[in-house]
Amino acid sequence: QVQLVESGGGLVQAGGSLRLACAASGRTFSSYTMGWFRQAPGKEREFVAGISRSDDNTYYADSVKGRFTISRDNAKNTVYLQMNNLKPEDTAVYYCAGRAGYQSTWPGVYAYWGQGTQVTVSS
Repeated sequence: QVQLVESGGGLVQAGGSLRLACAASGRTFSSYTMGWFRQAPGKEREFVAGISRSDDNTYYADSVKGRFTISRDNAKNTVYLQMNNLKPEDTAVYYCAGRAGYQSTWPGVYAYWGQGTQVTVSS
């Protein structure tokens, strides 16, 4: 069983930045495709960003393109989400997730999830 532990969430003003981190343990991190999802109150969990296990390919939701950057450091078993120019609409609980397989925007195919970290952006 893979365990994912997230950190870096918090309260920030609009236009500010946060860097989320997700540390993996229990399995070979480099063998998994990783992604970030978020869920706001009253909304479905939505895809934010994904990264292949080779680090050659990254994927972003249209709403965050140009503002968010996903990266991974396999030596540290950690995936990151750098969030810049944050907007109130970005307020949500952010989750990291992993799966053995191709990148996907559908949360249902990800087998491993972190506990979630709250990101709140004030206007």
